[in-house]
This record gives sequence, C-alpha cells and structure tokens, in this order.
Amino acid sequence: MAKGEGAEQSSNATLLQKPASQDEIKLASKHEQRGRLSVCSKLCYAVGGAPYQITGCALGFFLQIYLLDVALLDPFYASIILFVGRAWDAVTDPTVGFLVSRSPWTRFGRMLPWVVLSTPFAVLCYFLIWYVPPFEDGKVIWYLVFYCLFQTLQTCFHVPYTALTMFISSEQKERDSATAYRMTVEVLGTVIGTAIQGQIVGLANAPCIPVGDEFNVTTTMSMSEVNISEPRISLTHTRNAYMIASGVICAIYILCAIVLFFGVREIKEISKPKSERMSFVQGICLVMRHVPYAKLVMGFLFTSLGFMLLEGNFALFCSTTLGFRNDFQNILLVIMLSATLSIPFWQWFLTRFGKKTAVYFGSSSVIPFLILVACVESNLVVTYIVSFMAGVSVASAFLLPWSMLPDVVDDFKVANPETQGHEAIFYSFYVFFTKFASGVSLGISTLSLDFAGYITRGCSQPKEVHLTLKILVSAAPIFLIIIGLIIFVTYPINEERRQGNRKLLQEQRDNEVDSETDSTELGNLV
Repeated sequence: MAKGEGAEQSSNATLLQKPASQDEIKLASKHEQRGRLSVCSKLCYAVGGAPYQITGCALGFFLQIYLLDVALLDPFYASIILFVGRAWDAVTDPTVGFLVSRSPWTRFGRMLPWVVLSTPFAVLCYFLIWYVPPFEDGKVIWYLVFYCLFQTLQTCFHVPYTALTMFISSEQKERDSATAYRMTVEVLGTVIGTAIQGQIVGLANAPCIPVGDEFNVTTTMSMSEVNISEPRISLTHTRNAYMIASGVICAIYILCAIVLFFGVREIKEISKPKSERMSFVQGICLVMRHVPYAKLVMGFLFTSLGFMLLEGNFALFCSTTLGFRNDFQNILLVIMLSATLSIPFWQWFLTRFGKKTAVYFGSSSVIPFLILVACVESNLVVTYIVSFMAGVSVASAFLLPWSMLPDVVDDFKVANPETQGHEAIFYSFYVFFTKFASGVSLGISTLSLDFAGYITRGCSQPKEVHLTLKILVSAAPIFLIIIGLIIFVTYPINEERRQGNRKLLQEQRDNEVDSETDSTELGNLV
C-alpha cells in the first residue's frame, strides 16, 4: 500500500512539474553525455603522454652513460649536469603550473595551446642534447644549457597535459579510465624510447679501452691514441647513432602532439576557474596545507626516487658490473615490455582491491628481485628473469601516482568548495618534488662513481665502482621504497572516503544542473 501511495505521489509531482522536469532531464542528460569520453578521445588523450615518457626514458637510461663514455665528460661534470638539469626542471614545474592555472580561455582551450607552442622548441633542444659539439672548452656549458632548456619546454608540455585529466570529463570513472589509457600508452612510450635509443645505439656501442695494472687515468685525455677493443666501430659511429635515435624520437614527439591537439576537446565549463585568482605563494600554501596531498606527495617522493635511482644507474650496472656490455639495451627493453603488459593487471587490481592496497603490493614486489640481481653472480638468463619481474613493479610506479592524484584533487574540492581552478598546481608540485629529489640522487650517484674511481670508457672498473653500482641499484632503492610505504600507512583517502567524495561532487554538479534549469525556466517565463 505504501509503495502504491509513493508511486502515486511521484506521479502527481511529475504531472504538476512536467515542463520543468522535462527540461531538467534534458539538461541532466546533456551533462551526463558531456562527461562521457569516447574510446577515440581516450586514445588521443593517452597518446599525448608518450613524448614525456619516450624522452624521459631515453634520458634516464642513457644520458649518464652518454655523457661519460660518448661525450667523454669527467664524472664530476656529468654529475653537475644531471643535478642542475633535474633541479632546474623541478623549479620550473610549479612556476609553469601557476602560469597555466592563470591562463585565459581560448578557442582551443586553456591547456592545449601550451602543448602546441612548446613542442617545436622542445624538439630542437632535445636533438642538441645528443649532439657532441666540435669544441672541448664549452662542452659542459653546451649540455647544461640545452638540457635545462629542454626540461623547461617539456614542462610547458607535460604540466598542462597532466592537468588536462581534470578537464576532459567531469566524471571520475571516465577520468580513471582515461588515466588507465594514458598509463598504458606512457609505459608503451618507455618501451619505444628504450627500443629506439637502445637498439640503434646498441648497434654502435662506444668502444672501451683495455685496462691493465699499469693503466694511467691521465692517458684517457688522448683517446684517439689508444687501441680500442672494437676497431671496426669508432666513437664517431657511436655519436652518429645517438643523433639518429634522437631524430626518430623528435619525429614521434611532434606526431603525438598533433594527435593530442586535434583529438581532444577541453570542456569550457570545467576549465573555467570558479574562484578569484591568488598569488603564487598563496597557491603554494593552499596546496601544501591539504594533508592528503602532502602525504601522497611524500609517499611517492620516496618510492619514485627509488625507481628513478634504479633507472638512472641500471644501464651502467648491466654493462659494467654484470659485464653485459652488448646486451644491456635488451635487458632494459625487457623491463619496459613487462611493465607495459602489467598495466592492465594493476588497473584491475586497484579497481578490485583499492588504490592504497595496490601501492603496498606494487612497490614492495620489486624488493626481492633487487636483492637477487645484486647478490647472484653474473648470469644473463637470471638477469632477464629478474628484469621481467621487476618490470611488473615498475608498472605500478607508473600508474598509481597519476591515478591517485585526481582523488586528492577531488578531496580538496570537497573540503574547499569555493576554491577551484588550481588543478595544475597540484600536478606541478607533485612533479616538482619528485624531479628535484631525482636530480639530487642522480647527481650524488654520478659523483659517487667519480669518488669510487670510475674510468671513462674503461673495459673494466675498480672493485669500488662495482660496489657503488650495487648499492645504487639495490640497497638504496629498497631503503627509499620502504620509507615511502611507511608514509602511505597514514594516507587518509581510502576507498570509502574516495567514494564519499565522488557522491558529494556529483551532488554539487546536480545542484549546478538544477540552478541552470531554474535559470532557463525563469528566462522562458520572462
């Protein structure tokens, strides 16, 4: 009886408000359709993430070994370039994020113009990083300038692109799905970057110099006068190979930017700031006072730092300590292929068990294999197995930070409903902390090799160098990952809170729909 009465009352209410109800349904339906993304839109959006990962992977895996053994820089100067470049890149992230958040709306959107305008200059600077200038005195300045310029221009591409996640749809489910597409393509981008850089360069490995008991480090200044172990491949061939690889990557960079620009549409209502503009310092304080964001950043700061330390030294570890000078590029490729294949698994895992649980399992699963690769004697088959299993954990390190950042932004919106339009600051500051820390770690690691007595282009290295590399790819990453996992214990956004925020934001959007409907009705009456 109660059920019938309720249905009757609902029917009467519908009859009394039929015109308004139809308008509301139509507007709500339009709002819901606007929040949905087609597969084509998700793919075009995902393609935009490839340039950052392709270039980042090539630089992360190969720049250190390139500066030491191809550009023939002293390890001390190489460490300065790596540290200053990453530190400068970290400083530009919050600056660009703040500028992006204040950018006016254009006919192409608010984020996409940054992507298009920065692309040609970034491509040019990237190519010049892998070019050895015909002079010696200013070589360090050359690499430092173009490395910093490229990092700045790439920031102008990547910060607006990552913030675009919040602007392509108002539906959290659609944003999570688009993020999964993006992470798959980005990890695939690491495979492409590793394959292009590794395979092309691997065909022309920089020749090493035999090292005997009487070896004098000062003789490395006259490399052309020393017999090389591979006389058919000269250092010039190796340098040309690096330039060819960089040219191919530049072409892919441009193609991906074109696909992103023409395949993705920003929704003006979502992109429009809803609060008054604030100063740069105010934006920093506002973001960092949000406790879930601070804990998320600190947790991923340490876990990401562990993986970056591994990435920056693994190529040198494989070629020097393990003795796989002609196979290290294939080992790196196995890691990235494994990571690519594992992305769908981690997407299912975080959906089924929650994102916080996925962090624990994903980050900790690499620890046994890092111990194994450092303890087992040089064995190519074991190294390939360890690399494949380690790639599974690397996939979680790629996916989870970017999957959890939208949850923090949503939590911030719920806590601060009147303060909107600062999404780019959230993303840029996360990148700032991770890049700055990685710059410090890479600079220290390269400097450690210098202190350990690293011999440029040496076919063999002192025992101190091997020990240092084992620490850099095993003990140090494990220590950093454990610290990150401890911090995540206090991370407050669990699945219950995440779903609650989702419902509250949906109610806010429904209220906006109601307000628009009332305005439409009032306009019709007038």
